[in-house]
Amino acid sequence: MANRRKSARNVEKETNWQERVVQIRRVSKVVKGGKKLSFRAIVVVGNERGQVGVGVGKASDVIGAVKKGVADGKKHLVDVPITKSSSIPHPTSGIGGAAKVMMRPAAPGTGVIAGGAVRTVLELAGVRNILAKQLGSSNPLNNARAAVNALDSLRTFSDVAEERGIPVESLYA
Repeated sequence: MANRRKSARNVEKETNWQERVVQIRRVSKVVKGGKKLSFRAIVVVGNERGQVGVGVGKASDVIGAVKKGVADGKKHLVDVPITKSSSIPHPTSGIGGAAKVMMRPAAPGTGVIAGGAVRTVLELAGVRNILAKQLGSSNPLNNARAAVNALDSLRTFSDVAEERGIPVESLYA
């Protein structure tokens, strides 16, 4: 039992996760003695090979909030299918709160054309060529969640063929 846990930990270290802090906010809660200050950190975690997650952490200090955000992000990972041209297989959109994010695949050499939290999510997912647009809200947390929602809804040709119970070749006909 102990050996298995140790090896799982080693695998996690080898996949070299990157984390980027999108926003740090000082938030307060009003209690009987006055205001209790704490920090909220929005963190995007990804391995640049098709896995990405968004996490939120709150603590009385910034470092603690970021650590909690990283742990939360690793709990909420999604797998992103990436094409040979380092893009996404098809256009998609996602919703997170009042934020909507539209994404379209782009030709090689285009780069990541996206703003704010969506750009961070796409870069840490390993997508290199994509067009994205935030609609409805400028809230970084909701935009990051909308981007993850959009990436989670992506399907590959083989996934669709498997769902329909037909060979992949018959999809092109």
